[in-house]
Parts: sequence; C-alpha cells; structure tokens
Amino acid sequence: MLKGLGGLGDMAKMMKTAQELQVKLAEMHEDLARIVVLGESGAGLVKARVTAKGAVTGLDIDPSILVASEKEVVEDLILAAIKDGQARAAAKSQSEMARLTAELGLPADMKLPF
Repeated sequence: MLKGLGGLGDMAKMMKTAQELQVKLAEMHEDLARIVVLGESGAGLVKARVTAKGAVTGLDIDPSILVASEKEVVEDLILAAIKDGQARAAAKSQSEMARLTAELGLPADMKLPF
C-alpha cells in the first residue's frame, strides 16, 4: 500500500517520531521560558533581562544616568537594552531549535511550529 515511499512507508515509525517531536518541542518551549539572556546598552549602563521566548523580566539601570535633564537619553538606552535582549533571545531560541532538529536528525532549515 505504501510501497515506494522509502522510510516514510513505516507508519508506526512515523507516528513514534511525531510523538517524540511533540514531547521535545514542549520541553524546549518550557526551557526557553527559563533561559534568560542579558541585553545591554550604554556600555552596560542599562541592562535588560529577557527570556529566550522574548519576555522582558527585569531592568537594571545605573543610577548615574538618572538625571532629569537626560530623560530622553535614558528612555533611548532602556529601549536599546530591551531590543538587544530580545535580539539575543531570538538568537538563543534559534540555536536551541537548531540543536533540537539536529538531535532529531531533521533538516537544519526545517521550520517547526513554534
């Protein structure tokens, strides 16, 4: 019935692989929520903690830049730190996804639902 499909002909194997993939994706999703990266701006004057899923979990602002006349600069530094953190989070998420696809023997450019 499924002759000529090579390795895809074994439906039981495909189902098992799909289930393993679901479990691994769920685990990875949970891991990404726990992995925290640090984004910085202003040579470290502002730091943003961001999960690998992109959620900002904290800010650290050096008090030396908290001057009323520098309000716009501080705002810019905060935004820059958050953006840097989110970019690092996206990179970490991609590297974790690449690790997972390699571990499962899937093509590196395969887009998994995430």
